[in-house]
Amino acid sequence: MTQLEDEHAPSPTHDRGGTSTPSPAKGSPTLESMGGTAGFVYSTVPVVVFVIALALLSTKAAVIAAVATGAVLTVARLVRGERLLAASGSLTGVLVAAGIVAITGSAKDFFLLGIWVAFAGFLVTFGSVLLRRPLTGVAWNLLHGGTRAWRVDRQVLRAHDIATLAVASVLGARFVVKQWLYVHDAAGWLAFAKIAMGTPLTVVAALVVAWAFRTTSKRLADSRPAPTIAQQETELPPSRDASR
Repeated sequence: MTQLEDEHAPSPTHDRGGTSTPSPAKGSPTLESMGGTAGFVYSTVPVVVFVIALALLSTKAAVIAAVATGAVLTVARLVRGERLLAASGSLTGVLVAAGIVAITGSAKDFFLLGIWVAFAGFLVTFGSVLLRRPLTGVAWNLLHGGTRAWRVDRQVLRAHDIATLAVASVLGARFVVKQWLYVHDAAGWLAFAKIAMGTPLTVVAALVVAWAFRTTSKRLADSRPAPTIAQQETELPPSRDASR
């Protein structure tokens, strides 16, 4: 019970027809691409610091405090071994927001970048559904080599329509709520909206996207033709001599 049996054990990365299939990704691609759940937590800390400092100090001092907090968190994440792109993502956003405030002098403009990024994301995701190329399906196809005919299957296309619309709904809701608060100069409520509509809604959308990814992988795997008798015989391990 040995190496010979191990050599004929089925590989998890091959289907019954002998074709190679990618192993399912661990976790949600959406969350992983943004630094994971910890990335969202780290991104909210500079915002909280900004709002608290704004209530006690000047706008300039609040911006400096937020940038300093973002820098400290970035260094801490790098020390923990996180990749530079993931670790510096929140700091980049804080620096851009601080630059906008430095130009306009208005504290509410600290949230301006996030408002228009949400609007742009809504246009892209919702537009992809209207064009019958939902963005989550395009992403799934690229992760699997970009050669799958996923749009031909109505069930798969519907799953990605739902997932992409879930993402579009989150982005659209963020834009509408934050833009309304921005117009009414509610900097404190803008910070609350950023936190409340950040991680919780993103996790919900990521779960829907993960469901669409699993549905697509299972549906397309089940729709593959069964192996022929010749293929099955070829894949059988060589019989052992009973006399031995």
